[in-house]
Amino acid sequence: MTVTVNTVSHEGFRHSIKIDDYEVFTDVPKALGGEGSAPGPHDYFDAALGACKALTLKMYAKKKDIPLTGVTVEIKHDAEQEQQGKYKLHVKLTLKGVLTDAQRDELHRVADKCPIHKLMTTADISIETHLSEGAFSQ
Repeated sequence: MTVTVNTVSHEGFRHSIKIDDYEVFTDVPKALGGEGSAPGPHDYFDAALGACKALTLKMYAKKKDIPLTGVTVEIKHDAEQEQQGKYKLHVKLTLKGVLTDAQRDELHRVADKCPIHKLMTTADISIETHLSEGAFSQ
């Protein structure tokens, strides 16, 4: 799988993001000179966690025959200390279905074991950026 990000307009900050056959967009808020036409990169970072938790819970419940009919994951971030290397995510889970307290507790524990949660909290990530040998364009 390859993720490709391309500038949409020369003047603005809007970019297309292609992930295989899917396309989404990103922008920056109007206060930062953008159009505010799409989520920003931090929003996608936060959304990845929410999506992973929801999908993990649905798959786990199906496998364990837990009557979970739906999940709502609300995420708010606190980037106030991001420059100091601290980025706080506050996650609110709403579990839907007729569940016992034990099932709710089990699903709550499982939510924090989703792959993106683990990646965000335990992985040693290495990023190498290289310049392309591609053509120059104006």
